[in-house]
Amino acid sequence: MNARDFAAVLPFGSHLCREPMPPMAELKRDMETLRQHGFNLIKLQEHWMVDEPREGVCDFSRYEELIEYAGDLDLAVYLGVTCEQAPHWLYEKYPDCRMVGRHGARLPYEAPTTLPADGKPGPCYDHPGALEAQQQFLQRLVACLGRYDNLVVWNTWQEIGYWADGLVGTGVCYCPHTLAAYHRWLATVYGDIEALNRAWNTRYPDWAAVQPNRSTRQPQAADYVWQFFMDNIQVGSVLQGRAAAIRAADPRARPVFAHKGGPALGYAQDWTYARCQDFLGCSCYPAWGCGSPWDDGHRRPFARAHALLTEAWNTVAYNYDYIRSANPGQGHAGGVSVWAAEFQGGPVSTGFQKGRVPSPDDIRRWLLTAMGAGVTAVSFWVTRAEIMAAEQNGFSLLDSDGEVSDRCAEAARIGRALQSHVELFGRPTLEPAQVGVLVNEWNAQLCGHLTQGGEHLAYSTRGWHRLLWELNLPLDFVSVDHDQEALATLPALVLPFPLSLAEAEAERLVAYVEAGGHLISEAAPGRLDENGRAVRGEMSPVLAGLFGVRQTGFTMVREPQAGGRWSPPERTWGEYRDATMLRGVGPLAGHQLRANVYLQTFASSSDSEAVLLTPGPQPAIAGVRRRVGRGSAWLLGTYVGHSGTAYRLPGHGAVRALLQTCGVSSPQYGPLIVRRRVTPDREAWLFTNPTANPVTEMIDVSAWSGVEDLLGQPVAGRDGRVELTVAGLDVRVLIVSR
Repeated sequence: MNARDFAAVLPFGSHLCREPMPPMAELKRDMETLRQHGFNLIKLQEHWMVDEPREGVCDFSRYEELIEYAGDLDLAVYLGVTCEQAPHWLYEKYPDCRMVGRHGARLPYEAPTTLPADGKPGPCYDHPGALEAQQQFLQRLVACLGRYDNLVVWNTWQEIGYWADGLVGTGVCYCPHTLAAYHRWLATVYGDIEALNRAWNTRYPDWAAVQPNRSTRQPQAADYVWQFFMDNIQVGSVLQGRAAAIRAADPRARPVFAHKGGPALGYAQDWTYARCQDFLGCSCYPAWGCGSPWDDGHRRPFARAHALLTEAWNTVAYNYDYIRSANPGQGHAGGVSVWAAEFQGGPVSTGFQKGRVPSPDDIRRWLLTAMGAGVTAVSFWVTRAEIMAAEQNGFSLLDSDGEVSDRCAEAARIGRALQSHVELFGRPTLEPAQVGVLVNEWNAQLCGHLTQGGEHLAYSTRGWHRLLWELNLPLDFVSVDHDQEALATLPALVLPFPLSLAEAEAERLVAYVEAGGHLISEAAPGRLDENGRAVRGEMSPVLAGLFGVRQTGFTMVREPQAGGRWSPPERTWGEYRDATMLRGVGPLAGHQLRANVYLQTFASSSDSEAVLLTPGPQPAIAGVRRRVGRGSAWLLGTYVGHSGTAYRLPGHGAVRALLQTCGVSSPQYGPLIVRRRVTPDREAWLFTNPTANPVTEMIDVSAWSGVEDLLGQPVAGRDGRVELTVAGLDVRVLIVSR
């Protein structure tokens, strides 16, 4: 299968192995097995330390043999490089290319194998010698292997990041080369040192004096601006450098991408990474966790229904909606690919703890949920069971002997069905979103350095996704810095936990409302400015004007039933209000919202309408709506997103009513959740049953001439309607055509 032909299929395959040199006969047999079952792709992982053990002496013969054999089987090859697993000679030649930790010591660690963590953190590629050596190696690799036409895509970083705090006990990198790059970047952002001093309220004499905070994380500009640089600029430059080296050496100009271990939820750094090469992918291991300890139902031993729903909604739908949204085009028509670059194929195995072996039902549920989130390609991790002790006998589609398992057979069945509708599933075809959830990297960095701030931002963002998912409302996450054009297409925009907001960004939101958008903000928008300082009046002046309010109170609220999921112990009497339900009025009349974490109350202007009131004989205003231009601005004086997953209210009536008032609604199919992949003459409707029991609904297909089930189940109906039954915690897909 050559690269040109591969553009017309849905990439569906598996990582052949993690280890650098297993028996060649075993690898070839596994390729044969995959191909016999309809897989069209294998991933090979390159190991720099193994492939260039002496400077300038490269041996790519094993890859050449495997790629040639894959070509004979009509298999495409997806090749990933592992540059963090650098060879020993690099450290001997450039001792100062070792990363430097928070306290000034160089890291002695050199990765001997791909475990742990694919060689992370690796050398520092701000070092010019290390960077040149990496680029030369990549160009040799591409010059050799790029001549094979069945090699169809390059991956430059397996699970982007350094992970140094967890792996070697310190953040990185504080070496002179990275600090010099930091100072150059600061100069481009602020212009001169005096402008930085005015913004940060500091008195640095020159750029060299601007040093990262090396103690615990603090919500000060000197700390979180440094982390912004590392997470976005420094990592972004490494990604761009690798992509440039590959493109320079690849005459066929094949796609170049990288993938995350998981999205940086609440942050916008993934938007940056997606623009450093052709697109950004993500790993997915649904059975590696069971949600947040703050969630309803998070109790060990876990209940089956809670766990299976959390795996599908949280780890698959939410994570891939996030990564999809970070990519240019956001997974809609005209956008870029969305790769499930590592997809769980077998039991999670870490040390001597073996996880649940995925059933065929698990594989089906996970794969179809991923398709509902806009995924266009899947590569399982891994083909045959891991042999390295740290992940012994884990993750594989095949068993340890290379025999086909029932989960592999189900994956193959699903893959063949998806590939038969490649125009729907192998392209960015997700239906347009009706709601955007705002992502702001600067807010996330500041919140992440503030006690409990990062947890609440992430939790509220996640809760809004759950609310909108269950209300059948397609959504995009949108970055304030990257998606200005997309904002104009979204009827409604949600601001979760908008604690820090620059006034320039607030002005953009005002323009969005004036142009006809509906802005829904949680409490305390712009309570801190972009430099981490409290704003007088405790709210962004621009947004206070937009909502037509001033703050009259901002108080922590107890959790229901004296819960302690997120509430810190009180220091004295009077820190907390009692648990509170807010009463809807005006457009929210007849509904209630729970006050979560904090309750903000307001005095409003004459043209702002109260929509939420506190209980009691003298209610205070806790939410307002103000019409501005052709749109409306809503300020809700608490953190509504938390109610999506904690202390949940049945039906989400207040949120539904609010969005309907904003002109946002969706067809309802009882409890079923539907996502659509659309082309001009054909659509895929993916129905998820989030309940433990079967659900049957009548589905209107009167506008379509053909209806079939993706997996061949019978479809019966009459008078333009079909009866659809979805088993508990399952997904069914209807293909409708004109």
